[in-house]
Amino acid sequence: MSVKPITEDDLHGFVDGALDEVREVEVAVYLETHPEIAARIDSYGRQRLDLRAGLNPVAEEPVPSRLNLSHLVDMRKQSRLPFWRMTAAAVVLVIAGGSGGWMLHGMYRQSSEGMVALADEAADSFDTYASDRTRPVELRADKMVELVDWATERMGRKPVLPDLSKSGYRLMGGRMIATSHGAGLMLMYDDDRGTRLVMLTRPMLADQNKPMAPHAQGNVEGWSWASGGMGYSLVGVLPADTLHPLADDIRHQTETGV
Repeated sequence: MSVKPITEDDLHGFVDGALDEVREVEVAVYLETHPEIAARIDSYGRQRLDLRAGLNPVAEEPVPSRLNLSHLVDMRKQSRLPFWRMTAAAVVLVIAGGSGGWMLHGMYRQSSEGMVALADEAADSFDTYASDRTRPVELRADKMVELVDWATERMGRKPVLPDLSKSGYRLMGGRMIATSHGAGLMLMYDDDRGTRLVMLTRPMLADQNKPMAPHAQGNVEGWSWASGGMGYSLVGVLPADTLHPLADDIRHQTETGV
């Protein structure tokens, strides 16, 4: 019997011990043959432990009487508080009681994990601009000197513009985009047959040196990595194994400057 593909939900379920025994074994076998992903999942486990350690003192505190559910119900009867306020208080109770690990996992992951945020930003940029047939880029390929100057001013680092022509992709141009982690440079490539790729690069506040790892968001797949404080993510609607050599080429060019 073939094993179902391992998804991001499976990986996070593995970290949180939420999988059944069969699926847990399947994920463990998968990680043994994918060391880069295993390293990422190991970091999730360490972050989970750090988060739990940070919240334990709060979880062990007695619940204040004012947050007791029966007390909240009595208050509602007396003052007719809106129901949403009681709901919000109940959510606070759940989180403080230590049962909100899965919800907090998502918030912690989005805010602190540099590579995850970079991959999401690249995929979002692809979704926003790759389908635009009128103005997918702000500055076209004949204005790359202007784009490099613009990016250098906004990011504080002079970017390398990778050349993928040997692989059949021409540089269409690019634009500066705003992210919650600062300015980023988006470059777009096209194979003249309608297939477009997006590369996003920006300075990294976290994960400043990370090995290349695959990721997927819907039908958009990609590879992300970080080197020397700069993050890179190449995405497109191509299989990950097709994108991998292109990402390797970009990594080589950005690290050597050629």
